[in-house]
Amino acid sequence: MKTSNNHFINFKELKDDINDFLYSYIKVQSFSNSAGENDVQKFFQSKLAEIPYFQNNPQHYGLYPVPDDHLNRKVCYAMVKGEGDNTVVMVHHYDVVTIEDFKNMKELAFSPDELKKALLKIKDSLQIDVQKDLADGTFMFGRGCADMKGGGAIQYCLMKQYSKLSDFKGNIVVIGVPDEENLSAGMRGAVSLLCDLKKEYNLNYKFMINSEPHQRKDFDTGVISCGSIGKMMPFFYVRGFLAHCGKSFEGLNPVNILSEIVRRTEGNMYLSDTTMGECSPGATWLYMKDSKTTYDVSMPLSASGCLSVLTLTQTPEELLSKIRSICIDAFDSVIDEMNRSYEIFLKNTGRPISKLPWKSKTVTFSELYAEAESLHGKEFTQKYEQTLSELGNKMNDGTISVIECNFKLLELIFDYIDDTAPCIVYGLIPPYYPSVSNISYEERDSKVKDLFELLNDFSKEEFNMPYTKEYFYTGISDLSYIQIENPTSVRKAVEESMPLFGKAYDIPFEQIHDISMPCINIGPWGKDFHKMTERVNLEDLLVRTPRLIDFAVKEIISE
Repeated sequence: MKTSNNHFINFKELKDDINDFLYSYIKVQSFSNSAGENDVQKFFQSKLAEIPYFQNNPQHYGLYPVPDDHLNRKVCYAMVKGEGDNTVVMVHHYDVVTIEDFKNMKELAFSPDELKKALLKIKDSLQIDVQKDLADGTFMFGRGCADMKGGGAIQYCLMKQYSKLSDFKGNIVVIGVPDEENLSAGMRGAVSLLCDLKKEYNLNYKFMINSEPHQRKDFDTGVISCGSIGKMMPFFYVRGFLAHCGKSFEGLNPVNILSEIVRRTEGNMYLSDTTMGECSPGATWLYMKDSKTTYDVSMPLSASGCLSVLTLTQTPEELLSKIRSICIDAFDSVIDEMNRSYEIFLKNTGRPISKLPWKSKTVTFSELYAEAESLHGKEFTQKYEQTLSELGNKMNDGTISVIECNFKLLELIFDYIDDTAPCIVYGLIPPYYPSVSNISYEERDSKVKDLFELLNDFSKEEFNMPYTKEYFYTGISDLSYIQIENPTSVRKAVEESMPLFGKAYDIPFEQIHDISMPCINIGPWGKDFHKMTERVNLEDLLVRTPRLIDFAVKEIISE
């Protein structure tokens, strides 16, 4: 099978380059949200400086600062400028997760050959699939080899090959970003870089290729994703009414209300969505805590928590509407149940029957903020901005989590609320990953629609290996920040529901709209991401995936 754009590269040389590059790349210990991520920047600069094309065109590579980053991290970028304005962007993240689970093998986590030898010594204690992969020698083991420095090595080495071509048609931009495993500050910052490059070089962004590793249900069938699943983090803050535990009916325990919300939301498919035969998994809680810091016999004043909701097409407005209904129903249910219990208590103690004073109250973050502002005006808004700035600094230096920061802001607002009645406040906590897919692009562009089938046919012909298509990469990825259709309405919804938005956390929705492009994830087959036995398939890493990406580049850029 041939394409209409003749880019002839040396695949034998490419294979050796990827292997050598990855061994060096893995050794850079770039743990997410750490100063070690900056070491990757030095690594990339030194590697790019060795390439003749970039020696002759030093303006085509560099480092782009992540805005307001507490670690001064930067996006690494390089561009091979060929003929025309059609451009393919390749992206990968260079941060990796920590290695606590490596136990006494931590020093081997970044040395694949030595790690493999150590794992072979304890293979009988490992899962059967791991034992098989160790014995077969078909996988490379090591932190980051799959997630996702393997994909980064492929992208870098392909770009190196393209830089040697004198008649390259089109342009290739490769960007390496930090922080994907945390809040995706790197990719959110890279959006501005892509806007700048587009303007300066008149680039026509045709596609973004990510190379996150893929997992397989059928080991003989690969997976290509034409989009990426979204993620939202609804939060719940429940304000109760204090009482001594010996007078429990005089108070309202916020733990009771929050527990009812948890029961109604954990795994609830009502919060999920379905499209194109794919379905997002059920929501799951990530954090739940009451406000007490010491023991006493009083109820806690408040309880708070958040859950993760993965989305395919669901918007913030749609999800928050569902959340509001759940909160109202949960609050009413708790009050009804308490009144039934109270009636029994009154009967058992010979007292006249009456109802408890509690009434259901559910408000959004913005409604609560507006109430405090209407009561205390500038005094409140100045204190809020000051506290938000202080908390943002603490969040950046790691002394407070983004979740704790969010709820401290809610506590502050309640200091300026005169109404002491119990209530539920709901909204969103960072990070927000918009869902993206090529569904709408496929309706408008036959080249986008046909790309997967062409790749699948190519793979079956060249490697006798079929690939399946999914519209959403389910592992969550930086692709979330390269497409958006309604930036103004999305910004409004997020801004009104997220206390930290605009100051401690931001998403450049309007710039994303300016660079919006279809996307695809073509990455090597990997297993056990974030585990001690993380590994990547060597044939996929060194042969199949590079060939598939090269084929995709030729198809995308060709007219």
